[in-house]
Amino acid sequence: MERIDIDRVIEMAWEDRTPFEAITIQFGLSEADTIKLMRTELKRTSFNLWRERVNSGVSQKHLKKRSDDIKRFKCSRQKSISMNKISKR
Repeated sequence: MERIDIDRVIEMAWEDRTPFEAITIQFGLSEADTIKLMRTELKRTSFNLWRERVNSGVSQKHLKKRSDDIKRFKCSRQKSISMNKISKR
């Protein structure tokens, strides 16, 4: 996996509203693989904070925990997958 992809996975993992399933679809990483990647790429304290947040109930990292009102993985203003940059207006 390229550095830019690793950085994007980390960014997506930190986002509360991005479920693990979105990471699986875009990068082919399971939840366990994402956790391993976060463990190796982050400082220990950062990893611990992330895990606490994911498991706290605040995060909606699992589709089962999400409200049925949320039907998309990303912000409506983002381009489709091409580096996920917000399009210029």
